[in-house]
Order: sequence, then C-alpha cells, then structure tokens
Amino acid sequence: MTAQNLPVCFQRHNRSDHHTAMSISRTRIVVVDDHPSTRDGLATRVVLESDLEIVGEASDVNEAVEMIEEEQPDLAVIDVSLKTGSGIDLVRKVKERFPRVKLLVWSMYEESLYGERALRAGSMGYINKQNATDMIIDAIRAITAGELFISEELSAKMLHRVIVGKESAAISPIESLSDRELETFRLIGQGMTTRKIAEAMVLSPKTIETYRARIKEKLELDDMPSLTREATQWVLENG
Repeated sequence: MTAQNLPVCFQRHNRSDHHTAMSISRTRIVVVDDHPSTRDGLATRVVLESDLEIVGEASDVNEAVEMIEEEQPDLAVIDVSLKTGSGIDLVRKVKERFPRVKLLVWSMYEESLYGERALRAGSMGYINKQNATDMIIDAIRAITAGELFISEELSAKMLHRVIVGKESAAISPIESLSDRELETFRLIGQGMTTRKIAEAMVLSPKTIETYRARIKEKLELDDMPSLTREATQWVLENG
C-alpha cells in the first residue's frame, strides 16, 4: 500500500511522529580523554542539555577511531594529551576517515601553542579546560552549527600570519616545533624514555631520537640532559 492509499488519519499520525522526532533530535557526542574523571565531568554537564547527548567515550587513539566508526557521532571532543598517541594526530585521522564528524579540541595547554595546530589538523574549535565549564556547551553548539569556536586572540594571530607571512611572524622557540616534535617534547617532560615515547606515538625509537635532536637544535640546548630539564620544566608550567 502506497502512502497515497493510506487512510487520512494514518497519514496525519505519521507526520506528527516525524515532527516529534525532529523536535527531540540531539547532537550526538563522543568524548576522547584519558582521564575518566574529566569525561565524567563533561558528561555531567552535557546531561543537563536536552539537545545534547554523549554516546561514547574513549581514552586513546585506536579506541576513539573504533568508537567514532561505531557510533557515527555528530561531534567529537578530543583532548590533546591521550593515553597513547596524540590528540592532534587523532583529529587528522578522524577528519580523513569521517569527514562528516565535527571536531572540538580541548586541553590544559595554552591556546597559543595548540589552538592553531588543532585548526590546521581539522578541528573547528579549541578551548582550554580551565575555561571549559563556562564555554564547552557554547563551543559544542557553535561547531555543530558549522561555526568556528576560537578566541579573538587566536583569530587575530592567524590573520596576522596570513597578512605578513608565516616566516615573518614572530614565534617562540616552542611554537617553532612541528606537531610530532612538540608531542615528543611533551612526553620527554613527562619522564618517558625514548622507547616508551616510540610506543606511545607508534613510531620507531630511531625516529624519536631524530625528533629529540631536532628539538635540541631548535631550542638551542647544549645536550640531551638540558633537553630533559627544559621539557620537564615546561610540562610543570603548562599542565
């Protein structure tokens, strides 16, 4: 029986159900963070919103990719620092494999260091976790609506680089590190050995040693012990 042959009352009922389903449509979110308490905190905040729901959680890159593939969420909230792998690398993977999924990066690290990297990788926004309680819901809704969610400072910084050129814009030594070098630097600061860093980043120890040498050169450090001290101090100061 076609829709044209259905009783009028049935057709009206069907339209009503469709309208109700549309009115309660929710933004489906996957949260990727290696701290269960942080994921719980975000879930507690999101559950208060009738138009949002968390449909999955993950703590590392592989788990996140599987979760996103299974749930096909509207949006993924991704931390920079994960159990294994890098949140920035995960953003790239998700953008490539699931282009429909919108991405928001949050972190304890300053926007000046990771914000632009997150956007280049494919995220539509970046927020510091210290401001997340006040901003996370606004960020989720803005990104779901197709808008970027970044601070005025980051927007101005990126515009400045477009105008004067990347090479002419003044950047700090840490900012000069590539994404992989910065991830290596962060893990060195957390006290990880070359072998452990290689395992976490799914790279060879030889590659990590190459990154270490490049970091030492870019930061103008004398030796590897100096690099370790610098990285440890940076991690202590930045979260």
